[in-house]
Amino acid sequence: QYLQELNDLAGLESVKKSVDKLLNSLKVSKLREKRGLKILSRNLHALFIGNSGTGKTTIARLLSKIYKEMGILGKGHLVEVDRTALVASYQGQTAIKTDAIIQKALGGTLFIDEIYTLVKNENDLGQESLETLLKRMDDYQGKFVCIASGLTKEMEEFIESNTGLRSRFTNIFMFEDFHPRQMLEIALDISDKNGYKLDEGAW
Repeated sequence: QYLQELNDLAGLESVKKSVDKLLNSLKVSKLREKRGLKILSRNLHALFIGNSGTGKTTIARLLSKIYKEMGILGKGHLVEVDRTALVASYQGQTAIKTDAIIQKALGGTLFIDEIYTLVKNENDLGQESLETLLKRMDDYQGKFVCIASGLTKEMEEFIESNTGLRSRFTNIFMFEDFHPRQMLEIALDISDKNGYKLDEGAW
């Protein structure tokens, strides 16, 4: 159901191919496990890279539900946050705040928008949040999925700045900008779902 919903979205061809490749590898692993064969444990944490308005949150939500359908996640819910939800005003409080958010995401997906804003400089309190996140990704391996999202240039610089990030976020999805025709299809779909019909002039 959710996979069909994902495939029906306008555009996002490279993302759909990446999702398809990932899901096929997970299905193969499940088959091998059933037959008692060795499997490579798959890290599902991902980077969603692209401009704003390219469907990153929508794909994250659908992917989390697909993981639940496949029996990989227990709940399949999405917890969407940014810097303000993770970073506190005082030293020592940020780790507690970040940990509380991660607890909410267990069984589902934690979606962090513009993750690079966590570390603006060396003394930034966001560093504490990032360190907590990386530790919990190891502690709770297989219990939740973390998707870090952001703009292309900033994400590339961010990943290069911390070796721990590259080893943990092994799945990279590139979100391309929509073409005008695709944007029209999205507008028509939204209209249709809300009970509005566009005449030829509006089209």
